[in-house]
Amino acid sequence: MSKTILSLKDISKAYPGVLALDRVSMDFTEGEVHAIVGENGAGKSTLIKTIAGAHQPDSGLVGIDGKEYSSLTPKESRDAGVEVIYQEFNLVDSLSAGENIFLGERKGRFVDQKQIKKDARALFDRFKVDIDPSTLVRDLPSSMQQIVEILKAVSKNARILIMDEPTAPLTLTEVDTLFGIIKELKKQNVTVIYISHRMEEIFTISDRVSVLRDGQYISTLQTEETDKDELIALMVGRTLSEVFPERAQPSQDVVLELDRVTGNGDHDISFSLNKGEILGLAGLVGAGRSELAKVIYGAEKLESGTIKINGEVCSITSPSEAIRAGIGLIPENRKEEGCFLGMSIDWNVVINSVRRISSGLIVNKKQEKRISLDFEKRLQIKTPSLAQKVKNLSGGNQQKVVIAKTLAADTPILIFDEPTRGIDVGAKQEIYRLMNSLVEDGHSIIMISSDMEELLGMSDRIIVLSEGRMTGELSKNEFSQHRVLELASVHVSGQKEII
Repeated sequence: MSKTILSLKDISKAYPGVLALDRVSMDFTEGEVHAIVGENGAGKSTLIKTIAGAHQPDSGLVGIDGKEYSSLTPKESRDAGVEVIYQEFNLVDSLSAGENIFLGERKGRFVDQKQIKKDARALFDRFKVDIDPSTLVRDLPSSMQQIVEILKAVSKNARILIMDEPTAPLTLTEVDTLFGIIKELKKQNVTVIYISHRMEEIFTISDRVSVLRDGQYISTLQTEETDKDELIALMVGRTLSEVFPERAQPSQDVVLELDRVTGNGDHDISFSLNKGEILGLAGLVGAGRSELAKVIYGAEKLESGTIKINGEVCSITSPSEAIRAGIGLIPENRKEEGCFLGMSIDWNVVINSVRRISSGLIVNKKQEKRISLDFEKRLQIKTPSLAQKVKNLSGGNQQKVVIAKTLAADTPILIFDEPTRGIDVGAKQEIYRLMNSLVEDGHSIIMISSDMEELLGMSDRIIVLSEGRMTGELSKNEFSQHRVLELASVHVSGQKEII
């Protein structure tokens, strides 16, 4: 029988208005990959921060290798062999990949750069990672920055490695690289605690899976003895039906048209969006999908080509002009581009529509509250108060605030960039139902998604980009994962190429 290396006994943690953990008890064994799943707000982040010493529990004990702690400091946790890879990167972008790996580990007045490069190269080779150790982190794509973050933690010789949504920025190839790293760590008897909303990953990489719901421990199952439906039912406390609900066919009325649009690294992009349609935008990391969204939204310069709204050419040079023209954007990076974390929920919800509820410099507080309450109810934002700062919400509820902010501006054309990244299955269904209700009400949506199941399940048509160029357009009867990936992998070599 495998040795228990980490145990949690009756861990509780409360915040104002929220019981984040309610007498949670769990065990983790040496050398296993142990997944933790649950809806946003289930307590996963609080749990891992308690293990890491970032949060102090109100009661309960954390046991590491037989030694029990009523609370841990971050240093005590690291000294006990715990390393955490959080969703937010903790890298210094002005330093090289190699320097980030060993930052703070090499002592003395002078740092031996040759040795750092040699050791980093050996680490990258060991895990079959193709990164030049001398490359500055800021020059790496976010997917490679994530790999550097993971190997930085691995280099500490951790005995317990916690990964919080590690594949969010990764391509399919890089996910395979990550899984190769995890398998190598298992051989070294490292315990990996793996948190992800992606069910296919849970079943591919984990040995056991534990479920949290509303701050409570529900169950631990052998992964090979359960299935997706059972896990989802345990997570949400009910059976979810119709993952992608059906809806009526969109009209043929064109509301948005791009003609040979070039800008922000994209070239010669032409397609149209119909009223009541969800148009999927597919491509691998670096294909230019988010870059194109920012050009349409006026956040980046349109260098050439035209954008038409309802048949009329529009000159959009800023997001505020885009909103007035009827275009809203829910950005990929909600923390940096989607909302103001230090401000309240109600302030965030109305910020894009403040002109409509203001008289001069005076904001109509009654209207502000009415709009905020409406979206809190409509999107089921879980919060004790609308005065709560957005930074105190779970990731899923932060995403709902970003969506509310965009919808409050009442723009008929909406761009959803990775709308369910980091969102649990229950919240995903809420967002899918919302998107369906929006298009049924006459809105039109461009949906950028790296989730293949979501892309195929929600889209009416799919446009595929590769290397900043359009490589194909698929109608519903042409949808397949193979075809999307085939088009997304086209090497265009500076010329427009459609296969």
